[in-house]
Amino acid sequence: MNSVNLTKFKEQYLHAYIALNRQWIEHYFEIEPLDIAQLENPYDNILNIGGEIFFVVADEKPVGTCAMIPHGPNCFELAKLAVDPTARGKGYGDLLMKGTVAWAKEVGANKVILLSNTSLDPAIALYKKHGFKTTHLGVHADYKRCNIEMELILSK
Repeated sequence: MNSVNLTKFKEQYLHAYIALNRQWIEHYFEIEPLDIAQLENPYDNILNIGGEIFFVVADEKPVGTCAMIPHGPNCFELAKLAVDPTARGKGYGDLLMKGTVAWAKEVGANKVILLSNTSLDPAIALYKKHGFKTTHLGVHADYKRCNIEMELILSK
């Protein structure tokens, strides 16, 4: 039986956060300036401003990751969600979603937003499964690749 857990940021997993996100972004799109900032300097752009980076660790290997980035009062942006292609279909995306949303509630958030692309069918299905609703379709100012914004209103 595999040992699987969700953990908050650990320096030893930083390489996985970068590699897993570069893999999916470069496969479907291209790395953009905001990606570079969040991947190359997660301390200043996520962790030191009140955000968190989570990892799914299976048998001591990080196989999934997701960041929660402060986005205004009582709001976080769920960003940089990635699961290793060889580890997909095992519920790791669900584990990341549940863990990050629970953490957001714990720290007092009342809303979580995310940006994505409607061509990423499995991602959109995952977000909808966890209660996210579409709030905007079309071009987004932060990323060329994003054409959908979704939000989840957190119950107290």
